[in-house]
Amino acid sequence: METHTVISKDGTTIGYRQLGQGPGLVILHGAMESSQSHIQLAEVLSPEFTVYLPDRRGRGLSGPYSSTHTIQTDIDDVSALIDKTAATNIFGVSSGAIIAMHACLQLPAVKKVAIFEPPIGVDRESSAQMMQRFDSEISEGKTSAALVTAMKATEMGPPIFKYFPRRLLEWLTTMAMSHEKSPPTSSSHGGDETVAPATFRELAPTLHYDFQLSLSLSDEESISNLREITTEVLLLSASQSPQYLRSAVDRLENVLPNINRRVNFTGAGHGVTGNVDRRGQPKRAAEELQKFFST
Repeated sequence: METHTVISKDGTTIGYRQLGQGPGLVILHGAMESSQSHIQLAEVLSPEFTVYLPDRRGRGLSGPYSSTHTIQTDIDDVSALIDKTAATNIFGVSSGAIIAMHACLQLPAVKKVAIFEPPIGVDRESSAQMMQRFDSEISEGKTSAALVTAMKATEMGPPIFKYFPRRLLEWLTTMAMSHEKSPPTSSSHGGDETVAPATFRELAPTLHYDFQLSLSLSDEESISNLREITTEVLLLSASQSPQYLRSAVDRLENVLPNINRRVNFTGAGHGVTGNVDRRGQPKRAAEELQKFFST
């Protein structure tokens, strides 16, 4: 594996990891993730594809978000990477899938895109209220409280968490972060300047921008605009993901005009595409991606 960088339109450095051989495939990670979240998926795909794993802004190898950040900035980052690598395939995970779909509307170089459970169609009013609370807790240094706010809003905690009082959830989150360590990593002969995986404390502030991505596709008009996507699409969902994510894929199935097929990972949750230590099933996810992108 190697690490490289590209400069986006506004001058920000976007770092990415690269491994494998064959046609280029860009994997855009989701919220509370970084380029390392899909390393194992990339390894399975690497015999057939050159896989590019960018760190979205605010993470790892890439520069920070700016005060003027919009979804167009995210598209510019993807565009810079595609211009450099000549990749024509994108796999977008969760909020990364929102970026991928918007990129398809602007970047004709993208020929195929796989979409996994983008958080679209969320209630704008309740989401705005949640974001206000989250931003306030982050600004006050209450990272555990902010993560609990996000976890409850996105239904991403274990099912039993819904029965726990908030104070207990915040304590458990604090304990988890206190034990979270970044394991050392070694450089490869390919010039990999690998950094340790990002921690939850480091990733927490980036959730603000993932919430903004969800709001960009929260009304009927914005979702209807996705009908303009002519790129060939693979839709992916997981049977144990929160209902609103599965419903989002249902809506896309009725909107996107060029769907190759839809695959539902039975018995799996929203983390199915990630590394095994985060309850992922990378081999299972890679099998469907190989079928689609190899055709």
